[in-house]
Amino acid sequence: MNNIKPAEYSDRLYNEDLAALKDKNWNWYNIFAFWMSDVHSVGGYVFAGSLFALGLGSWQVLVSLLVGIVLVNILCNLVARPSQMAGIPYPVACRMSFGIWGANIPAIIRGLIAVAWYGIQTFLASSALSIVLLRFFPGLESLAHSQFLGLSYLGWVGFMTMWVLQAAVFWHGMEAIKRFIDWAGPAVYVVMFALAAWIVWKAGPENISLNLGEVKYSGLESLGMMITAIALVVSYFSGPMLNFGDFSRYGRTMEEVKRGNFWGLPVNFLAFSVVTVVITSGTIPVFGHMITDPIETVSRIDNTTAAVLGAFTFVTATIGINIVANFVSPAFDFSNVAPKYISFRTGGFIAAVASIFITPWNLFNSPEVIHYTLDMLAAFIGPLFGILLVDFYLVRKQQIVVDDLYTESPNGAYWYDKGVNKRAVYALIPAVLIGIAITLSGVKAVADFNWFIGCLLGGVFYSALMSRRPALAGASA
Repeated sequence: MNNIKPAEYSDRLYNEDLAALKDKNWNWYNIFAFWMSDVHSVGGYVFAGSLFALGLGSWQVLVSLLVGIVLVNILCNLVARPSQMAGIPYPVACRMSFGIWGANIPAIIRGLIAVAWYGIQTFLASSALSIVLLRFFPGLESLAHSQFLGLSYLGWVGFMTMWVLQAAVFWHGMEAIKRFIDWAGPAVYVVMFALAAWIVWKAGPENISLNLGEVKYSGLESLGMMITAIALVVSYFSGPMLNFGDFSRYGRTMEEVKRGNFWGLPVNFLAFSVVTVVITSGTIPVFGHMITDPIETVSRIDNTTAAVLGAFTFVTATIGINIVANFVSPAFDFSNVAPKYISFRTGGFIAAVASIFITPWNLFNSPEVIHYTLDMLAAFIGPLFGILLVDFYLVRKQQIVVDDLYTESPNGAYWYDKGVNKRAVYALIPAVLIGIAITLSGVKAVADFNWFIGCLLGGVFYSALMSRRPALAGASA
């Protein structure tokens, strides 16, 4: 993959997977396809539809959605630059701000978050697969009535099948992942547009509405809800946004990355959301009630071939988001902990195995747990994002000493105090604790902004602490 390890590099910090890339071969379409895979999933479908049920008018939702996704686009461009410049993944980029050993803190945090979501997304995909199985093998219905650890035997068949399929794609490395996502995202659009056309035909164009709920807000009240909707959009993308460097490192140029982000975020998310709400709205006149789950929608189609193709496509889409958002991240993150012993593949499989033991179906089936989980994740992710941006743009002035990211030399730019930048840790802890306190307080109106609050506090705390070390802040590192 890369050159022979330089003599001064430590094998406790370096392996081929974590090395700075020399061959960057992703163009704008590959980045675009990455975002399509991230957006085009069951979770993305449900989330997009939920924005149109907040009690706002359709135009207000579209404005909020557009503002939110443009913010995500800007933030992704900012966090992409250091990794694209140096060709380094997220955990290695964290060494600049947290130190060569301290970087394991943000790496493990992101890795554990990905493990939980990997399990949940695998469960969602397995639910779609179960529909396919029951269409072709009705006799399997008997397996749906017996359970083990809260999941039916049929559910276990679907879950482990999806687990193996995802592992097979991942096992072949990043090139195979790139090829997979290059066609997975567009494939979902084909099915989505076909499903939308069928729904509009069955319901009648006059019965389609972009409002999925009663419009409850007007005036200043609607402005407050629009701001909340914007925050929800940013929070939804906060996970893949944090470790986007794992993918931007492959970009040929920063311009290619920016172009891919533009098409993959504002353009793609807006188009996907509009198609989603058209389909969801049409389920009311067609099926008698609103259906927000695309798998359930396609399962209601009376044509078996169409239903199976639709379900299969959404299975593929969920595999796509799981690999790009929840498999690649822990693969690099866990490899960063012990590069000599944990490769990219090994790190990924640690995450995959761990995802089984957290029994994700029990997490997903509890709305209260999901609610607290999302707000808790934002409490951790926001401060990390703020610290990374402040360090690279304000403290380091966009300068990176790549060789020092892989050396244990006390003279290295990222050695700090025995390999740990305690100031980054001191900035992270209070910012995270404040976010946790907000979540536990139960004030949802404030918790919706956990990511923004954490990002601001983490960045401000870090900037203030680092300003007390002018020699370091002014270094060329």
